[in-house]
Amino acid sequence: MEAMMSLSLASDDVLFMQRLWRAEGTYKGKLDGEWGAQTEAAQQAFDSESRRIEVLGGGFDTRSEASIHTLCLRAQREARRFLARVLGTGLRVRIISGTRTYAEQDRLYRQGRFGNPGRIVTNAEAGESNHNFGLAWDIGVFTATGGYLPDGPEYDRAAAAGLVPGLEWGGNWHRLVDKPHYQLATGIDLADLRTRFEAGSAGPLYA
Repeated sequence: MEAMMSLSLASDDVLFMQRLWRAEGTYKGKLDGEWGAQTEAAQQAFDSESRRIEVLGGGFDTRSEASIHTLCLRAQREARRFLARVLGTGLRVRIISGTRTYAEQDRLYRQGRFGNPGRIVTNAEAGESNHNFGLAWDIGVFTATGGYLPDGPEYDRAAAAGLVPGLEWGGNWHRLVDKPHYQLATGIDLADLRTRFEAGSAGPLYA
């Protein structure tokens, strides 16, 4: 989040961050998509708490740290515990993706569709993924020489070590199995989560 500067964000992206920080309780202003003093203060408060969480459970590789810092604070804590459990098995795992804005989710959904290159990697459009609410992360498994393994039994081993009550694994899905994917279990319908998030009333889910 610290890399996000107000001048580089479109209005929709600012609105997205305001909603996330409202859920965290660090933003008290209007959900207007405008970067002002209250939005700046919310970012600083969020980043400060993220750094505190990192001190308590950090020391991971640069990419994992960058991805973790995009998550809601509750997910940051759980992602760090998850990664520590998996790394303890000797697997070379990194967290390679965290929160996505609606625009980022839409670009990913279009991959492999509508004549766009690449393979289809998600059935979720913008606002239909827990990544869009700071609640989900994806992992990557790597070889000793740094090569990326897009699939393989290592992903099942990672789930066996890292999956605990309160987390959900994309490897258990049926429509589109997604073994790199993990998310916090919210216990509510995704459409309801989106409604709460967009209204700025999702706070209890992030405690």
